[in-house]
Amino acid sequence: MVRFATIGTSMITENFLQAAEECRGFCLKGVYSRNMDKARAFGDKYHAEKFYDSLDILAADPEIDAVYIASPNYMHCRHAIRFLQAKKHVLCEKALGSNSREAEQMFHTAKENQVLLLEAMRPLFDPGFQAVRENIARLGKIRRADFHYGKYSSKYDGFKAGEHQNIFDRNCSAGALMDMGVYCVHPMAALFGMPESIKAESVMLPGEIDGAGTILAKYDGIIAQLTYTKITNTFTPSEIQGEEGVMVISDIASPREISIRYNDGTVENIPVVSCKNNMVYEIGRFIQAVEEGHTMEENKIVSIIAMKVMDEARRQCGICFPADEQI
Repeated sequence: MVRFATIGTSMITENFLQAAEECRGFCLKGVYSRNMDKARAFGDKYHAEKFYDSLDILAADPEIDAVYIASPNYMHCRHAIRFLQAKKHVLCEKALGSNSREAEQMFHTAKENQVLLLEAMRPLFDPGFQAVRENIARLGKIRRADFHYGKYSSKYDGFKAGEHQNIFDRNCSAGALMDMGVYCVHPMAALFGMPESIKAESVMLPGEIDGAGTILAKYDGIIAQLTYTKITNTFTPSEIQGEEGVMVISDIASPREISIRYNDGTVENIPVVSCKNNMVYEIGRFIQAVEEGHTMEENKIVSIIAMKVMDEARRQCGICFPADEQI
């Protein structure tokens, strides 16, 4: 049994705890909020036993084994390091940090304290993505990948009306790339590794933050194009194109419908059985790794590559966070 505490009381933490109810070995022990009343109100819904408004008290609690971090992006590094140094395992929401320097510092701290740090990049643990991995060889030599993800943000109308929104604030290490683009960057990094070069363009919004963007990544014999947005909807499926066929993926963030269209005109549907809330799989894998002492090095490498790709994309597009200025 892994005893968890959560940081963050937004919808993503709600989704996390709903998924966790289906996971063997998960125990919600505590909930943190800067406001104790809010911590109690949130935690009571999920039968938490402890409530905190102090990160130091939470970090010192011997009854907590692991912490799920869903605070704003710019807080991820400081929160994770605090708990890793307290020898708590950490499952941290995407994006792992503000930049690759922070991510490397976080993983270094985890190694020093012999605890697990895992980025909660849910698609990579989904059976649909495992099906992509298992069947990609059927396409022959890979030549191109097109990954698309985005949706019209529920916060965008307020932002356009002049309201402050954390997810459109460079001071929060936010924006379309960090919120939506990650769902394209991570599959690319997991399948193909670090690109030889990238070119990036962004649709910039007031406040020097991106609302949408495109990354073109070059590998040896392969081109990958990533498109993402928070200011429009998109219904474009993702594709991986090989010399013998094309794999069509309905939703790169929650792969449910996958098919291969071969050059001879035949179509093969790849069966995928997956939960509606695919956070189940990242939680289950995290618990398994904690119990068995796995360091999950492959996921660490993917997280670092993804952050480096996003660092370079932001550099080219002029998207600078306060955390970048501290380097």
